[in-house]
Amino acid sequence: MTTQELKQKFVLKYGEGQHKEHVFYAPGRVNLIGEHIDYNGGYVLPAALEFGTTLVVRERNDNKIHFASANLSFEITLDIHDIGEEKTGEWIDYPIGVMVELKKIACPLTKGYDLLFHGDIPNGAGLSSSASLEVVTAYAFLTMEGKEKDTVEIARLSQRAENQYVGVNSGIMDQFAVANGKLDHAILLMCDTLEYKHVPFVTGSYKLVIGNTNKRRGLVDSAYNERRQQCEVALECLQKEVPALTYLAQLKPDQYETLQVHIEDETVRRRAEHVVKENQRVLDSVEALSANNLEEFGQLMNQSHESLRFLYEVSCDELDVMVDEAQRIPGTLGARMTGAGFGGCTVSLVHEDSVEQFVKQVGENYKTRTGLEGEFYVCGVGDGVKELKEEI
Repeated sequence: MTTQELKQKFVLKYGEGQHKEHVFYAPGRVNLIGEHIDYNGGYVLPAALEFGTTLVVRERNDNKIHFASANLSFEITLDIHDIGEEKTGEWIDYPIGVMVELKKIACPLTKGYDLLFHGDIPNGAGLSSSASLEVVTAYAFLTMEGKEKDTVEIARLSQRAENQYVGVNSGIMDQFAVANGKLDHAILLMCDTLEYKHVPFVTGSYKLVIGNTNKRRGLVDSAYNERRQQCEVALECLQKEVPALTYLAQLKPDQYETLQVHIEDETVRRRAEHVVKENQRVLDSVEALSANNLEEFGQLMNQSHESLRFLYEVSCDELDVMVDEAQRIPGTLGARMTGAGFGGCTVSLVHEDSVEQFVKQVGENYKTRTGLEGEFYVCGVGDGVKELKEEI
């Protein structure tokens, strides 16, 4: 849906008004490489995508906030003084959580607004539709209320909204990538300190293809807690030899090769090996992308998946099949699972001339081998949150 079409829907819903409509946009995101190392002191390399959430906002002459979506039927009108008094269990809890957090930092809404959201991020694909919704809301209201817009602080605020109001214990990466994305760039991010830099990701004739396995992720929470605990055990073992060590990812692979004998449990040792080598793969990816070496980056993607599959053991048959079929396509430089694992999505870097074959062949073979219908989204790397000043 174009911005103009969305504005027409807005006027059909709310009528003509004396105030101007403003349009804001925040993307979805994908993590290109660097999985399960953020809580081990490692770097992640996410990128903003070319689809996301658009929000049309217009000031009202009263204290009412009207929430509506072009995608979903649920809508509601609330008084600005009642915002956050009780959760609805609906999609609006995400923007309401943002408004609650804005009030906490002395940026309460001073007037009413009509809101119409539209998202083209595929539901349930793990591409951060909730973070996109939160970030676009925060950016829009700070703009409308004439406040300063710091995209790092917007990411923090949006994460707090999801953690504290919605009640989902997400990390900062999703909101950070959505708020700070940049066209043709990935973001090298240290999640605990929010140290970051933009890394060139000029794909040229190559496209990102996100593959949704449509496998329900039933083991994620328990496996996540178990992996964290195993990493903590590994760290404690190694700290006896290196007292200054505070995170596993601080080790270089050659250091780890020497020190791993001090981890007695083989499973714990494999978890630590993934962390150390995956963090190095992220740093190697930055070098490869900075040199515009997409072939090298593709190889690192493949290595990442193998590590997540065999060392960290957070993949599953469906993810492995989709990655295997993706890697069979001529023109695929690399493919890996992305996200927490046990289902969810893969990300592949595919030559534009092979994309049609990729979607058809991988889709057919995936269904034959798993019985599930995969979904594929072809996209490029776009900008982070912004106000849309021109018609698109």
